[in-house]
Amino acid sequence: MAKALNRALVDAMRDDAKVTLMGEDVGELGGVFRVTEGLKREFGESRVLDTPLAEAGIIGTAIGLAIRGFRPVCEIQFDGFIFPAFNQITTQLAKLHNRTAGAVKLPIVIRVPYGGHIGAVEHHQESPEAYFAHTPGLRLVSPSTPNDAYWMLRQAIASDDPILFLEPKSRYWHKGEVQDAAPSEPFHASRRAREGSDVTLVGHGAMVTTLLQAAELAREEGVSAEVIDLRSLSPLDLELVLDSVRKTGRVVIAQEASGSFSVGSELVAMITERAFYSLEAPPLRVSGFDVPFPPAALESAFLPDADRVLEAVDRTLEY
Repeated sequence: MAKALNRALVDAMRDDAKVTLMGEDVGELGGVFRVTEGLKREFGESRVLDTPLAEAGIIGTAIGLAIRGFRPVCEIQFDGFIFPAFNQITTQLAKLHNRTAGAVKLPIVIRVPYGGHIGAVEHHQESPEAYFAHTPGLRLVSPSTPNDAYWMLRQAIASDDPILFLEPKSRYWHKGEVQDAAPSEPFHASRRAREGSDVTLVGHGAMVTTLLQAAELAREEGVSAEVIDLRSLSPLDLELVLDSVRKTGRVVIAQEASGSFSVGSELVAMITERAFYSLEAPPLRVSGFDVPFPPAALESAFLPDADRVLEAVDRTLEY
């Protein structure tokens, strides 16, 4: 996935001289996860900018560049570092297009490595997507495969809207094919990752791999689980989710983030509102706990795994 993202940035910068990359250590170092490796060497320091350790300054500068016609791609080094830029993102970036009645476009992509499973310290394994999905004016997407990582980043950079591009850092090293041709499905479309008939499993980012693992274990127990990869968190493409729930009658939603007031909470509410009479059991959530992300030695107790998903599958099948 890391190499797919790198290739997407290279191709976008070759295609459009207005695409500019900025962030902490994105130049000489190539980023903490080496996603931007080699870009400064090819495009120069005027297009690949190593910034000060000041996230508010990164986003504020990007807003100014976008107003002047550039297409900035900003990297927030780790998920927990995004909060110093929270005001710039939610108060300025998300609202300027609306505030100017469409006169100002802000084609800014904010790349955010997020989530756990890497044994890191505090502020390096968080899942802050609900804060930003709640903010009108922002788009949020999260790929789960190298193919989606490449093509969704290309689509994000081409968009005239501000986009938070959430990269599941634990999947940077996972391999997969990248198609030569652009996908036919819309940018914000959900994806059926596995067919099934007994229960629907829904998630995004790294959680999709966990759901696929759970679905395979469920198959060994005679349960057919369908897996839906959301891909987009704002806007949410609910139609595929609803179609699946109407077919199976049961749904389990999984996420790394804490459960209360979350993306999973919104999915439960919308499924209940729009597919109530198809449900054979209450929608269930599997999530991180409502505590700050713990020290690395305890991350496996905090993060949902296939066993916790299967426990929820067993509960929903008991109804």
